Amino acid sequence: MISRPPAVPPPAPDASSPTPERLKKQKAASLVLYSGLVLLALWVVRDFIVAVAWAGVVAIALWPLLHRVAGSRWFKGRMTLLAAVFTVVIALLVLLPVGLGVAQALHEARELSDWFRGVQESGIALPGFVERLPFGAQQIAAWWQANLAQPLRDSAAIKGLHSGTVMTLGRHFGARAVHAAMVFGFTLVTLFVIVQAGPRLSGSLLKAVRRGFGESGANLVQHMATAVRGTVAGLVVVGLGEGLLLGVAYFVTGLPHAALLGFVTAIAAMLPFCAPITFGLAALWLLAQGSVAGAIGLAVFGSIVVFVAEHFVRPVLIGNSTRLPFLLVLFGILGGAETFGLLGIFIGPALMTVLMVLWTDLVQ
Repeated sequence: MISRPPAVPPPAPDASSPTPERLKKQKAASLVLYSGLVLLALWVVRDFIVAVAWAGVVAIALWPLLHRVAGSRWFKGRMTLLAAVFTVVIALLVLLPVGLGVAQALHEARELSDWFRGVQESGIALPGFVERLPFGAQQIAAWWQANLAQPLRDSAAIKGLHSGTVMTLGRHFGARAVHAAMVFGFTLVTLFVIVQAGPRLSGSLLKAVRRGFGESGANLVQHMATAVRGTVAGLVVVGLGEGLLLGVAYFVTGLPHAALLGFVTAIAAMLPFCAPITFGLAALWLLAQGSVAGAIGLAVFGSIVVFVAEHFVRPVLIGNSTRLPFLLVLFGILGGAETFGLLGIFIGPALMTVLMVLWTDLVQ
């Protein structure tokens, strides 16, 4: 008979090998550690999050254009050159209008200073159109005579202009201007890095999202990018259209510097419901000059243009690209602006897109 070898006893369990319960605790501890480190990193770079967000919005909005340009024979394989050219173009598009506006303001500052010194000595004469008003002319004339027609050098308002409050406001404005310049500079640097990374960056992001959240998460991110791109297109196109139409109206009504006013109106019109401020001030200036018909015509024409653009054209442009209803587009823009400031104009519709995608998945 063939004898069987003695049975080998199973190895004793190693006390150092992790048990399933220990593995669960380790995963939970790792999750807490990673979350804490991520939150700490975000807190460290909190002052630069706005710059990164702005750079991301610009890159997402112009990503299709960048993809086409990168495939041309001039920039193929030269992502650093493309990033440099693209960043310089964006910087010029922002800095040139601001520089022109500052130069024009400095040019007008001397005339404004002379006018201010004159009204300090002699007051402000009652505009002629006040006497032709159908009602309230006597009350307005009496108030004007008591407050503005007399020399203003001794008035409380003029004395307040020389107080410490104005100095405080000036320092606050200067600090905000320096902060905005720093954010703009870091935005350009971040934009250069994003464009230089090119498709590798977008591919890595989508790969990470797929690993963490699956294919549905990747689709959601793509929908959000489409929402940001559509919002930028809607704001810019509508703003330029409003600025062009109202610029023509400024020229027809005889306003000085109609082209500059049209450009300022276009910039203001890119923000929801800000265009009425510009053409409203222009209409008041015409009214003060005695052009009642021009002021009324500009106010009516501007109101019609803004109403059509804000309530029909802009929601259609944004809603068609994101497939969002008009109400969600409007709430997203206004609510985002109120919550996150100017950057929220682009974040709001993206978040509304997330809600729409989740709702669609639930009802299907």
